[in-house]
Amino acid sequence: MAKKVLVVDDEKLIVKGIRFSLEQDGMEVTCAYDGEEALQYARSQPFDMILLDIMLPKLSGTEVCQQIREFSNVPIVMLTAKSDDMDKIMGLEYGADDYITKPFNILEVKARIKAIMRRTAAREASSPPENIIVRGDMRMDCESRRVSIAGKEVNLTAREFDVLELLIKNPNKVYSRETLLKLVWGADYPGDVRTVDVHIRRLREKIEANPSEPRFVHTKWGVGYFFRA
Repeated sequence: MAKKVLVVDDEKLIVKGIRFSLEQDGMEVTCAYDGEEALQYARSQPFDMILLDIMLPKLSGTEVCQQIREFSNVPIVMLTAKSDDMDKIMGLEYGADDYITKPFNILEVKARIKAIMRRTAAREASSPPENIIVRGDMRMDCESRRVSIAGKEVNLTAREFDVLELLIKNPNKVYSRETLLKLVWGADYPGDVRTVDVHIRRLREKIEANPSEPRFVHTKWGVGYFFRA
């Protein structure tokens, strides 16, 4: 079955180029040119990937990303200005899984999309049925990729879930930021360790009653992060 990608950018030439290139690889591409249109598409049909520009009419890319995260864990890759680190950080803060800087090489875009799709497919294929992990009042279903705290479901992004799953399956093992970046994002990921810090902070905000005094995901200062059994 063809992979479905939503491409969102108000620059029609960029959208046309990405669409042509992805369709050459057998993907099914839907295009949107503003934030409201993107949100409507994301609500009305499932996608395997969303490419989302930061600067959009009507709703910004970060606003669209934030709203999509209220109902979907679809992988989202933000398209950002090359020199604007704040855009990259804000995109990750609002739930994006990755980012690509403009101007970009379409071959890089395709390689990153395929890498994320491969990891998603491998993760789903390797998840054994009834793979339930319970730690205190946290319950993680690794098959359906759902997490609940005290019976209340927590909506995690795909990357947040991956980080938590790795940590919870290896309790008390400390992972450096560099190791987490390599294991969760992949060795070919061009971002830096700030990506890990942003995701850990967002994860704590969602699963910890008091993020400044975490029960689950702890920091070993100068070393990295770990899940306390």
